[in-house]
Amino acid sequence: MADSPLTTLNNDVQIPQLGFGVWRVSNENSIPAVTKALEVGYRHIDTAALYRNEKGVGQAIRASGVPREDIFVTTKLWPTEFGREPALAGFEASLERLDMEYVDLFLLHWPAPGRDLYVETWRTLEKLLADDDRVRAIGVSNFAAAHLRRLVDETGTTPVLNQVELHPTLTQADLRETHRELGIATEAWSPLGQSEDLRHPTIRQIAERVGRTPAQVVIRWHLQIGNVVIPKSTTPARIEENFDVFGFELSPEDVDAIEALDAGNRLGPDPEQFDG
Repeated sequence: MADSPLTTLNNDVQIPQLGFGVWRVSNENSIPAVTKALEVGYRHIDTAALYRNEKGVGQAIRASGVPREDIFVTTKLWPTEFGREPALAGFEASLERLDMEYVDLFLLHWPAPGRDLYVETWRTLEKLLADDDRVRAIGVSNFAAAHLRRLVDETGTTPVLNQVELHPTLTQADLRETHRELGIATEAWSPLGQSEDLRHPTIRQIAERVGRTPAQVVIRWHLQIGNVVIPKSTTPARIEENFDVFGFELSPEDVDAIEALDAGNRLGPDPEQFDG
């Protein structure tokens, strides 16, 4: 199976465009899931303090035999740990649970605008990046355009990446345009949407024509529009299937047809309202 292409972030760090997510995977189940993902060829693993599986993720990575420097590891800070001292403590706790000397990418998990601490916390991440070799890049997750612009305007440091809910029925076109303008990579969580999305006639017809599964078609769509994408599964066959997306391409018409499925169908919280 081919390797994932790399996306160069705005600080010149490279991230594999296709990664493996472990949201809603228990600590115990994350071990076989991440082990299988690494066997298949994934070299980008995405976790978070909230997921309570950093320990299992770290255990699987250490046992895999793949050199640590060949694996891109992301984790995230929950809003209850925002503020300078809590953020520093949260970072240390994540490293301890992962049992790693560094993480490749550290994200603010949500802006939590009602707490109004994300700018202060971002400045703490800036200091970590500048003064500590235990983080290679800093970014955000679930930030709306206004939150991104405020960070850049008030600190002068642009996140390398914004990880957001993004799938065929929530394509986030306006936010992706803001990312392009600011030089921020787009990363998609819940990239396959709901099961109903995969059964949509447009996606099923494309899948039949190219001889692939609907999930493979949607992952390929993400890759072709430039998203970093982190599908999740605990089923070995699907973990393998979701990585087998480099032997075909969608036509420009197929890409446009999937983009046209956008219905503003948000499955998770609204970043403008959610405070963790």
